[in-house]
Amino acid sequence: MSNQKKEGAQEAMQKFGRFLSGMVLPNIGAFIAWGLLTALFIPTGWCPNEYLAQVGAPMSKWLIPLLLGYSGGAAIYGHRGGVLGTIATAGVIAGSDIPMFLGAMIMGPLGGWVIKKFDKAIEDHIPTGFEMLVNNFSAGIIGGILAILAFTGIGPVVLAANAVLRAGVEAIVAMGLLPLASIIIEPAKVLFLNNAINHGVLSPLGIQQAEQYGKSMFFLLEANPGPGFGVLLAYWFFGKGMAKESTPGAMIIHVLGGIHEIYFPYILMKPVLVLAVIAGGMSGVFTLNLLGGGLIAPASPGSILAVLAMTPKGAFLANVADFLVATAVSCAVASIFIKGSHDDGSEESLEAARESMTEMKNRGKDMPSNDNEKKVSGAELKRIVYACDAGMGSSALGAAGLRKKLKKAGYTDISVTNCAIGNIPKDAQLVVSHEKLAERALEDSPQAEHIWVKDFTQNNVFDIISARLKGEGVETKAAPVQEDTVKEGILTKANVKVGLKSVSKEEAIKAAGELLFKGGYVEEPYIQGMLNREKDITTYIGKGIAIPHGENAVKECVKESGIVVLQYPDGVPFGDDKAYLIIGIAGRGNDHLAILANLATTMDEYSDEQLHELYTTKDPDVLYKVFTKVD
Repeated sequence: MSNQKKEGAQEAMQKFGRFLSGMVLPNIGAFIAWGLLTALFIPTGWCPNEYLAQVGAPMSKWLIPLLLGYSGGAAIYGHRGGVLGTIATAGVIAGSDIPMFLGAMIMGPLGGWVIKKFDKAIEDHIPTGFEMLVNNFSAGIIGGILAILAFTGIGPVVLAANAVLRAGVEAIVAMGLLPLASIIIEPAKVLFLNNAINHGVLSPLGIQQAEQYGKSMFFLLEANPGPGFGVLLAYWFFGKGMAKESTPGAMIIHVLGGIHEIYFPYILMKPVLVLAVIAGGMSGVFTLNLLGGGLIAPASPGSILAVLAMTPKGAFLANVADFLVATAVSCAVASIFIKGSHDDGSEESLEAARESMTEMKNRGKDMPSNDNEKKVSGAELKRIVYACDAGMGSSALGAAGLRKKLKKAGYTDISVTNCAIGNIPKDAQLVVSHEKLAERALEDSPQAEHIWVKDFTQNNVFDIISARLKGEGVETKAAPVQEDTVKEGILTKANVKVGLKSVSKEEAIKAAGELLFKGGYVEEPYIQGMLNREKDITTYIGKGIAIPHGENAVKECVKESGIVVLQYPDGVPFGDDKAYLIIGIAGRGNDHLAILANLATTMDEYSDEQLHELYTTKDPDVLYKVFTKVD
């Protein structure tokens, strides 16, 4: 097989794994609830109770498969896809006598895909006023057809395939060959291919086995933190330089936090160490099989704490032994390679490994290229739209900056506006959006050319557009630039706070939200919306500035446009960066755009020394004048 074909297969597996994770991980709470009820009340549980044990059966039979079906359909086509995925999953459940997890993973996405294709086919043929009628009846009719198809066709096929797969796995277990699974699982973890194996095969089989026997080893084949912990221990004992010094923190994150990705760079730095994790994994599985261990439900994340929490009565010794043996063997094998290595474990080596890990993790993502087929000619370009989740913060700032640059360059006939994803105008010719929103932006405005950026303010969008305009000889007009007027009350001197003591990112965002709430700009739920927005895409925009604002779901909580400025001279950590100015935004209409335009100008034109003065000044008037000036 050629390298290109191998990479293509790897990318396909990564996409498949990520899609399965998107169905399973949001519903882990349901798995845990079912597992705890089972562990407590079944005849072999901690508190046997025949009456209460009845609660668990509907969860595995109906609740969890329906949740999986909804998540799979919603991943394809939002809420409408989720509803169709749930209806289709109900059909496959009704025709089975086992938990139909695999059936849900098929019918959920299929239901979302079918209704998406149907809607696209009829979108231009629905008479005005009949939209709701058509939408409701089409969902009901198509859902019913899919449910029948699942009941009569898909269900029996899945049952037969499940029986074959289960028989094969049980045969492997009976022959004592289950430890060999680590030869596939451990390298797959480092290559980010484990999700397809874990969520596609191991977890469904494990749940069936746990329902019958009260526990399953399958839940621990991938989740055991022992193999990775052993590699980190070996680096701590025998490593050098940055690789050695960084392992204590990595061990805590890995073992207690369950974030296995933390140890992947250490293996990529010395790929031969994959043999260590394979040996550790095989030893752990052998021990687990020998002592009769297992879990009652998936341990997510793969923390030793989560493993112990999902351990049923009578399996603690086996599961702890599984972890310890895997750690010891992995550490012993890794120590041999690390001691015999001439690599100095420098920071550069570790950083290179981390970059390699990130590249592998991102490989295969559905990230369109900026070199998309649609190209708007310079002579035709009249409407540029910046789009973000809520349409009031980062996109407004990016639009303000580009608008000012284009006007100063003499291109006064080009409109640059901003909006939320979902509200992109149909006449938009060029759309600029964050790369994480690429798929949504494409779906919302398929007619436009798209440019995706990692940062709305620090990018080359102006250079791309300017080069196109100049190359096609588009005429410039040397007209004076009309600045936006700063409306009174959007930013008040009372809402400029300087000299604040450093706090966490979440505390700083909350403080900005509370100031907006006290100022009467927003309702209280907006504060949580600001915190939620930060979890999705960071609002740090570079040069020591962050602009936290609410997500689209809380946009209705904005009573009137307002901005608050909080200065932290010692900075607030935003990932690897520090923000010295936290600018809380609540935008309603376009009233706040003039201040954002001033902010864009400040970031673009101020030197580092001038910015430092803003970050450290003890006079709030200095900041107030910068943001409210009118040129």
